Amino acid sequence: MKKILYIIFATLPVAYIVAAVFFFTDSRADNRLCKNVEVVIADSIEKHFLKEREVVAYLKKARLYPLDKNYREINTNDIENALLKNEMVEKAEVTRMISGKVKIVISQKMPILRVFSSGESYYIDKTGQTMPPALGQAIYVPVASGNIEKSFARADLYKFALFLQRNDFWNDQIEQIYVRSAQDIEIIPRIGGHRIILGSLDDYENKLKHLRLFYEQVIPKMGWEKYSVINLKYRNQIVCTKSKKTEL
Repeated sequence: MKKILYIIFATLPVAYIVAAVFFFTDSRADNRLCKNVEVVIADSIEKHFLKEREVVAYLKKARLYPLDKNYREINTNDIENALLKNEMVEKAEVTRMISGKVKIVISQKMPILRVFSSGESYYIDKTGQTMPPALGQAIYVPVASGNIEKSFARADLYKFALFLQRNDFWNDQIEQIYVRSAQDIEIIPRIGGHRIILGSLDDYENKLKHLRLFYEQVIPKMGWEKYSVINLKYRNQIVCTKSKKTEL
């Protein structure tokens, strides 16, 4: 009995493939109507930027919604390309099923940085692309402000934000990034009343490595309020300015 069941389950995928090939090469399949469209937003549990009704409305506006269309009229590549133009969409896969259903699977972009500059506001996602400022829910990511060119945000700041996002300690610690110029950057931590002068983003991993050692070895003895400025822009050095409160 076990052997029979094994043979049955082993042949099911092959049978499906054969049926699919027959279906899509049979001219009669082209005349079949799409009677069901399933939209799956793959990561909707953790992110709620896109809703199914918005995807449907978007495709209807583009005249690409496949419901009640003949299979020969449904171009899955056109639908995918249209969805990828949406700033919320990272990936899109459209499949015509044997049953007559069209399945649309969408992955949303993941923001890692919020940018405010010259009256402009947007997010940067984990691939370095921009996202619109209104996402429909509160997103807790570091905020960058100041004199920021979009090219700088999508290249240098993106790499820095990606490093923060992948590092639990710095992701929890750094709240804001202020850019005066590419060579003059400050970061504001969540804990402590000090500012961190980073200088440029060159060698930022090594700079933050030294800062973490400072946090672990010096701050427990001196306290978080001892310094108002921690300067990391000089190679392999940390220069601190005492807080006026501690000087009194």
